Amino acid sequence: MHDLLSTPLTVLPTTTPLSPNHHKYKLTSSRWRCSSSPPLSPLRLFSVSRFRPEIDHHRHLKWRCCRCSAKTAMNAEEAPSVQFQGSLSNARACWVSKSVIAWNVEIGSGSCYLYCSRTASLVLSGDDDGIEGFDLRIKLEPGKGKLPANIVAKFPHIQDYRVYSVPDNVDVKSLLKCQLAVASFDFDGKCRNATGLQLPGVLDDLFSYVGPLGAVFSSNRISLYLWAPTAQAVSASIYRDPSGGYPFETVRLKEFNGVWSANGPGSWEGCYYVYEVLVYHPSTMRVEKCCASDPYARGLSSDARRTFLVNLDQDDLKPEGWNSLADEKPVLSSFSEISIYELHIRDFSANDQTVNPDLRGGYLAFTSEDSAGIRHLKKLSDAGLTHVHLLPTFQFAGVADEKDKWKTLDTGALVTLPPDSDEQQDQVTAIKDEDGYNWGYNPVLWGVPKGSYASIPNGSCRTLEFRKMVQALNRMGLRVVLDVVYNHLHENGPHDYNSVLDKVVPGYYLRLNPDGFIENSTCVNNTASEHFMVERLIIDDLLCWAINYKVDGFRFDLMGHIMKSTMVKAHHTLHSLSKEKNGVDGSEIYMYGEGWDFGEVAKNGRGINASQFNLHGTNIGSFNDRIRDAVLGGSPFGHPLQQGFATGLSFQPNGHDHGAKSVVHNMLATLQDHIQVGMAANLRDFVLTSHQGVEVKGSEVLTHDGLPVGYASCPTETINYVSAHDNETLFDNISLKAAIGISIDERCRINHLASSIIAFSQGIPFFHCGDEILRSKSFDRDSYNSGDWFNRLDFSYESNNWGAGLPPKEKNENNWPLIKPRLADPSFKPCRTHIMTALENFCTNLRIRYSSPLFRLRTANAIQERVRFLNTGPSRIPGVIVMSIEDGHEGMPGLAQLDPIFSYIVILFNALPSEVSFISPVLRARNLQLHPMQLSSSDELVKKSIYEVSSGSFTVPQRTTSVFVARRILLGLNH
Repeated sequence: MHDLLSTPLTVLPTTTPLSPNHHKYKLTSSRWRCSSSPPLSPLRLFSVSRFRPEIDHHRHLKWRCCRCSAKTAMNAEEAPSVQFQGSLSNARACWVSKSVIAWNVEIGSGSCYLYCSRTASLVLSGDDDGIEGFDLRIKLEPGKGKLPANIVAKFPHIQDYRVYSVPDNVDVKSLLKCQLAVASFDFDGKCRNATGLQLPGVLDDLFSYVGPLGAVFSSNRISLYLWAPTAQAVSASIYRDPSGGYPFETVRLKEFNGVWSANGPGSWEGCYYVYEVLVYHPSTMRVEKCCASDPYARGLSSDARRTFLVNLDQDDLKPEGWNSLADEKPVLSSFSEISIYELHIRDFSANDQTVNPDLRGGYLAFTSEDSAGIRHLKKLSDAGLTHVHLLPTFQFAGVADEKDKWKTLDTGALVTLPPDSDEQQDQVTAIKDEDGYNWGYNPVLWGVPKGSYASIPNGSCRTLEFRKMVQALNRMGLRVVLDVVYNHLHENGPHDYNSVLDKVVPGYYLRLNPDGFIENSTCVNNTASEHFMVERLIIDDLLCWAINYKVDGFRFDLMGHIMKSTMVKAHHTLHSLSKEKNGVDGSEIYMYGEGWDFGEVAKNGRGINASQFNLHGTNIGSFNDRIRDAVLGGSPFGHPLQQGFATGLSFQPNGHDHGAKSVVHNMLATLQDHIQVGMAANLRDFVLTSHQGVEVKGSEVLTHDGLPVGYASCPTETINYVSAHDNETLFDNISLKAAIGISIDERCRINHLASSIIAFSQGIPFFHCGDEILRSKSFDRDSYNSGDWFNRLDFSYESNNWGAGLPPKEKNENNWPLIKPRLADPSFKPCRTHIMTALENFCTNLRIRYSSPLFRLRTANAIQERVRFLNTGPSRIPGVIVMSIEDGHEGMPGLAQLDPIFSYIVILFNALPSEVSFISPVLRARNLQLHPMQLSSSDELVKKSIYEVSSGSFTVPQRTTSVFVARRILLGLNH
């Protein structure tokens, strides 16, 4: 039963008054309404707070209406029977600080108690007496006023909860090791509500800790530190081997203020250990013995069963020249110089026959000096590419670390199957959880390299090989970005195989909903960076990768589920690193991520989160989905045939119903505005002329659902892209959305056009591995667990992996009717010439981008001053975007000179299936010519691009991006 006063009530009038001035009250459902008020519609109900209970000496209950003072009386024993509301399996109350518990329950003249049991013996009694089995019961006093401002800032979702004060003389730290519950009682002592408690707030208040954690090595001693303030006991079992056998030593850790520690001899180095934590776990409502690896592990046995005691500073774990790698890093003068190439470690070499079979799919494949994949990366690096973004490389679930446990397919048999068959996906799916493939978004432990990519998953091999990979990529001219997944954990609870953090401090690391259950909006087991020690773990982990592995950047998966304050603190902490003190230059570490705003964190529901709109001014980048959707059409969540600027919207329909002609025409014009804002680094204050002829800021251009397109405050806060590991590849998307009857040559030109929009935009360009070689995944929109077969890369350029069969049913079956005829049609399949041409065009785009600093402007002000869009307003040519970038002249007033070679650049993007002419009076008499890199390319079509000086007229071939430049005249010579 629950407290009567916590339930909204309504009193309905009857025709029999108790007195001339008072009306009788009648219970209906669980709501009351006062009959002395004016007649109300049935929908207008008052909460119980309008009624004040009074009990006279005859135990008569009187309810006084707080608005009209009307009274009624009834015997207390005849009070309405209200259902008990509560369960100890829930945790609807929050212990937010040492002295404050917040609960969304009113007790009126009743009472509230806190219960604890060290043995987890709390149970609800069979009657209304409340909770039994407790060791201690403490009365809580209703607080006056609202929750303190600092609590509301940290937990805004409970800002309206009632305050209950914990007495000052309570030993709170001891209670937090117990099963806990609160119960409310009405005026006559009947229990009306009961629930468990959420503890992160009080744990942060009492146990926030900045000292050592994990294994700390000194000259002749190893010390273990574990933060576990709710644990009743902790021990560590020390093993000589990574699996099997018995521990040669078990040590009990001692606690001081929530941190458990023990000292051992230096001879422990190279051994393994497992923690046993005795702790109350709310998911089972029992005190559990949880066996777990160390949350601060820096080494692991295979599959993270045991923590490996490894000293990362040992010289034998460092490749030759490791200590001086910071001085060998490729030059990075500004984050605006960055371009990013997204790559999965296994994809890179699993199919590369030029790599030693023992190294394929692992870290050391990047050290193969002359493999096909390495030659490919060198081509991109030579063209200007600066950063390789590696999909998750930490210890994740879904792939066994020991390769002899993997199941494999007979690829020789698969290649004989029809390109539109469903047999391939049947075979892939049958072993998908037992093969060697997974993207890796299943975090187990964040701070250790994944064992399956190492030659030997046990011991220190993974550390050394990871460092060799980073060193090899750096020496190739490529900096390394790690994809970090701090927004969720793969498993939870005391028994799950891959649960770690939730075994050590149950209910702390994971974000809970108002009922006390784990939030799963990220996919599963959302973490809570708003909690002090979660934030600390994230930042400590980033420091580990930056210092111990010398990585150059971090991409944050579902960054919007992390608090902005955590991201800003991480940014500041990383940028404070120095070569002299830490061996790395932290000012060159770039941070970016997915700033999507959804789930329980949406609209700052759990605090100010790191969403696109909240990150302006932080210099942290976020992915710009606006330009992606405008270029390709629709969105990953819309109809797959929805067309966009590059895929034929309005001028080459694909049969999908996009609406009336006027609607489609306006849609295309709007998308061009979105692209132009994106090409201006998606700056919120960039001013441009819209398709309606009105000057607007980027933030005033709106998406279809009314959100601003522009949100960034500087160019490095924008990551422009048209494809990534999620969703279909660029080539597959084009093959779906473009008109089905066009030729493969035209599809390839669309691929090039879309990539060029990204390459020539201000901000940071991001490319999915394979964009440059027409990569296909056979239309698989989510290939995270689709094996090597659907994720194949071919750096021999013989195939783009088109026609690998219908993609796995689970995520793609609804689209099979669209996919099957395309896969069956041989005209959709590119040949080696198409692939090689695509690669050359991609490299040409990179070389053009790095041929002038005007493509990489460093400030919002510089972009506003120098970038213009010329084909705008009502008289624009649909399907054509024209961007100009102006430079100043040394010694002349106005703009500063940035480029010693080019003084003016004009880029024309013609998405039309036919040649187009564009005249710009403002460009008349400018001495423009096609960029020399396009003139020297093998693309015969782009060479037909023409500019006439006298008229300011440009002619650009179909589906072509043409770059025109004005060379400076130096010493009377045209350079």
